[in-house]
This record gives sequence, structure tokens and C-alpha cells, in this order.
Amino acid sequence: MRDEYDDTIDGKHLAPESLMMGYGYHPEWSEGALKSPIFQTSTFTFTSAEQGKRFFEIACGLREAAEGEDVGLIYSRMNNPDLEILEDRLTLWDGAERALAFSSGMAAIATTVLAHLQAGDVLLHTAPLYGGTDHLVKEILPALGIDTVEWEPGMARGEIEERVAARVGARRPGMILMETPANPTNHLFDIELAAAIADGYSTSERKVLVAVDNTFLGPVWQHPLQHGADIVIYSATKYIGGHSDLIAGACLGSCASIAPIAALRSVLGTMASPWTGWLIMRSLETLDLRMRKQTENAQRVAQFLAHHPKVRLVKYLGLLDAADPQHEIYKRQCLGPGAMISFEIEGGEAESYRFLNALKLVHLAVSLGSTESLAEHPATMTHAGVDPEEKAKLGVGPALVRLSVGVERADDIVLDLGQALEAV
Repeated sequence: MRDEYDDTIDGKHLAPESLMMGYGYHPEWSEGALKSPIFQTSTFTFTSAEQGKRFFEIACGLREAAEGEDVGLIYSRMNNPDLEILEDRLTLWDGAERALAFSSGMAAIATTVLAHLQAGDVLLHTAPLYGGTDHLVKEILPALGIDTVEWEPGMARGEIEERVAARVGARRPGMILMETPANPTNHLFDIELAAAIADGYSTSERKVLVAVDNTFLGPVWQHPLQHGADIVIYSATKYIGGHSDLIAGACLGSCASIAPIAALRSVLGTMASPWTGWLIMRSLETLDLRMRKQTENAQRVAQFLAHHPKVRLVKYLGLLDAADPQHEIYKRQCLGPGAMISFEIEGGEAESYRFLNALKLVHLAVSLGSTESLAEHPATMTHAGVDPEEKAKLGVGPALVRLSVGVERADDIVLDLGQALEAV
């Protein structure tokens, strides 16, 4: 569908924020409707049995599509106009060849990993990870015969490779899964380093893929494919959806890296619904505006927290010191600091709870990236299921609060945080 839409004017390519208004869709396709309709249908009719046969041959991989031949609409578990238009638009931000929309961020992560790994394989992953991803990596994958090796913040290439050898001997990782910035600590991991490690483990028979969960910064403030990643993953529930009214995920990459994921998605049924796809298309139109406003607010909030006597540590990319090794990664890899702030309150769980319970404008809720500001306690909420020793080692302690800054007036957010800190 994307090939039928021109993304240039006088030979100049338009920016993603401009193309979000109509890329991949023509009003004449749907009675002149400015916005794509919601194709709320389970199945699509064929003009002939022969056409149905052709569509299924391509969809099932029985033959390659001829030049100019489309897969054709079959069944909404396999394809749907709303998802196809959405997926075309998602590719623009990261410069990907192909994108897939999923029913949740975890569906995107799990389907991606399972499509490229099998029993006997090894997954190298960064830490900390979001609680759901941590459970997948620590509990589900080992039960399926997939071993996992942890890459902690600050580790050099030699240390990482030594850990792999100590954990799995001569076996090579089949995939590197990264979360950068890490949830909830904002630790950065070097995507170019991961790509170099992957190249070192790759063979002529098998390329080791690098998959990056880009939820915290993307798709506006970080583009992993430009730094050597093969696959980019999003919880589209967050900034891409951006309104706390949908659950969705996405993954993007080359046609070769996405094809196995697409095939498994059809089998597992982990794709997003047409209604969700339509809602995300609505959200993409304001994504750039929202993320820029949220980042502007977060910079103001981070400065306030950094100078407050009841806050002992602020973890925000916009406050990285030039002497911090993380700063070099940030300058090379990121286009902006985003709107996620983690900070430690003087005290522990009791003090953190007093702060959270006193909030009035900021909502006490998990999730992130939405128009409203949200605060939560990672150690006992989003990361409650993570091993206690692991949490302590990686800085997810009882005093840590995670704050997702919204689009409210910055002075009002600061006012609310200030009065809530008085309760500590």
C-alpha cells in the first residue's frame, strides 16, 4: 500500500510529522472520507475462487508475489486496511522497511523473540528490564530451553563476552535484546556496541540480531536502526498511543528480519485490532507535538527535583554530567532527553508512599508516555515480580519513584510535586 503514496513535493521528502496526516491512504479509496474508516470486519470477500487461491499462495509463502502483485485482503488476523496503513506510517519515523502492529507491547516483544530463537539458543539482554519483559526472559524463555545472559550497565565488551562464555560456554547468542533507556532507571546502553558484539557472534549461517525496545525515547528522540540495530520494538500503548486509552505494540526493521515475526504473529494471533489501529493513526498526528511538549516540561521538572532537599538523586538524561560515561552514549545515540524521570526520595518505601499518596494533579498509576503525568513506585508495582536481589543490584530500590511527565503546564506539575514532597 505504501508504494501508492507519494512522500515528496518537488522532489523533497516530507518529514514524518507531516506524513502522519495521510501517508498510505487516499480519500478516494473510501468515498472521499478524509480519515481512513475503521474496517471492523473479520473477513474479506474474494471476487473469485482463483483470486482467493492467489492471495493464500502469497500469504502462506507458497510462492513469491509477482512484481506489482499485492497479498490481498483475506482475514483480519492476517491483514486489515487499518493495520496496513498504520504500519506504513510507523516505518517513517525509524526509516524501517516494514512494521507490524501488535495487541500489546509484550505481544510485540514475545513474538519477536520467539520468532528468532528456539530451544538451545541463547539470548543476551540488558538489565534492568520492564517487569513483564523480565518475567519473559527469566521465567518463560528458560522453560522453553532458551538460556539468557544479563548485560548490566557499565559493562565493557570484554566483560560481556566473558559473562557469556562463563554462562553458556562456546555457544553464541542468537539475539541481543536491549532496553535503552532502561525502565525504570534510565540507564543507557550502547546500540553500536551491541551491533559490534552481534557481528562478532554472527556466522555465515546465522546473523545475530539486535532488537531494541525504544519505548522511553522513540520514535522522536532515538532511532536505533541508524546505530546498527536490526529490530525496533515499542509498547505503542505509551508515547505512540499517548492517551491512556489503548493497549498496543509494534516492531520495525528490514523485510528479512520482520518476515518471521509476521508469520508467527498470524499463527499466534497477536496483532492489534482494527479499532486500535485507527486510534493509533489518530495519535500519530500529534506524536511529535506531544513528545516535544512533554520533554520541555520534563526538563523543568528535573531541575526542580534536582535542587529539592528531600530528593537525593535524580536520574534524567537531560541532567547527565559531561564526565559521566553515559553522557557520551547520550550525545551520540539520542536526539533528546525525553520525559521519563526517576528519582530517589530521602528515606525509603514509607516516604515514597507518602509522596505518591499526596499527589493531586499527577496521577498515581503505572504506564507512561500519556498526555497526563503519571507517577508510580517501581519496586512494588511495575517491577514487583523482579527478584529482590536483582532490584537492589540494579538500583530499583524502595526510595525510587518513576515519573512520566505529561503535557500539563510545567509550573502546575512542579507545584503538585512540591506540595507532595512536603508530606515526606
